[in-house]
Amino acid sequence: MAEAYAARRNRLRERAAAGGSAAALVSRSANVRYLTGAAPPGAVLLLGRDPGGSGDVLLCGRSPSGQIAEGRPDEALRVQLLAAPAGDPAVAAADVALAQGADSLAVEEHHLTMARHRAIGSVAPGLLLTDLNRAVEQLRLVKDEEEISCLRIAAEIADQALGELLESILVGRTERHLALELERRLVDHGADGPAFPTCVGTGPNSGRCGHRPSDRRVEEGDFLSVCLGATYRGYRCEVGRTFVIGTSPAAWQIELYDHVFAAQRAGREALVPGAECREVDRAARHVLDAAGYGDGLAQLTGHGVGLEIDEDPQLAPAAMGKLDACVPVTVEPGVHLPGRGGVRIDDTLVVRPEADGGPELLTITTKELLAL
Repeated sequence: MAEAYAARRNRLRERAAAGGSAAALVSRSANVRYLTGAAPPGAVLLLGRDPGGSGDVLLCGRSPSGQIAEGRPDEALRVQLLAAPAGDPAVAAADVALAQGADSLAVEEHHLTMARHRAIGSVAPGLLLTDLNRAVEQLRLVKDEEEISCLRIAAEIADQALGELLESILVGRTERHLALELERRLVDHGADGPAFPTCVGTGPNSGRCGHRPSDRRVEEGDFLSVCLGATYRGYRCEVGRTFVIGTSPAAWQIELYDHVFAAQRAGREALVPGAECREVDRAARHVLDAAGYGDGLAQLTGHGVGLEIDEDPQLAPAAMGKLDACVPVTVEPGVHLPGRGGVRIDDTLVVRPEADGGPELLTITTKELLAL
């Protein structure tokens, strides 16, 4: 991976140079990890102007631990520890940039606070500060096969944890207990940890996006909706399914489930290179609007995933831009009916051209409406 990290840094260096900056400062944690392989707490990356990368420095308040959660830095990259651990690595990086002879420094203005921005300016008044304009996030959009492999393993772990839960006795257990058990199973199967707080909703709580598990117990006849994700080597995926507990589904449950399933399928089928992001959202949303469930829809149909669980692109009504091949996204339409519950079906997929078989489904837990 050392060559991959070096190539990523060189691509960013070219973008910074095209914008007129001799050096760049990357402070957002996920961006630091993308470019270096690790993101110790508070660490920043200084990108020098030398195409060979000799001026690139990872500045940290403490030595990288090498723990799974923060990754391992590229061995070819110089690591510099702050003389005062309580100091600000971003401010120290500006000082290093000056010492390297830089006269300008591109920073992540969308991440740096005003206070840090001012501190950099006071320590290095000779540096012209410019904006990187989310250049690293743009580079992160299209994943290489190594990144997709990590996502594929994360998906396998999430599927395995969910599948094991479905084989256990569910009636009488609380949402909170089920969520904790799922997160334990993720780690047992090799995940760094959960990709986000696990969502378990039963009965009237089912189908609610972002529902925080409560002490409500699973009851016969409930809808049970589960949304979980695994992190593997920093890469995050998610899967969401809805089931019926204990008995055959009621007519209204079957009808609602069939509509959400059809919407999810329409969204998945729209994932082709060159498709407008808002058209993917529209494909799924149209199915549910036509069925009369427009008022219960979430604000978006899906989003990108990677080193963060919610990345660009956004699959939403007002989203701009088009999909590229090798971009992983979720397709997760859902409907929640207040007081009754709802359905959510969520998959992680990778956009692929039709010649390569179309979108690659990473999460493969059955989408059949099971009665557990």
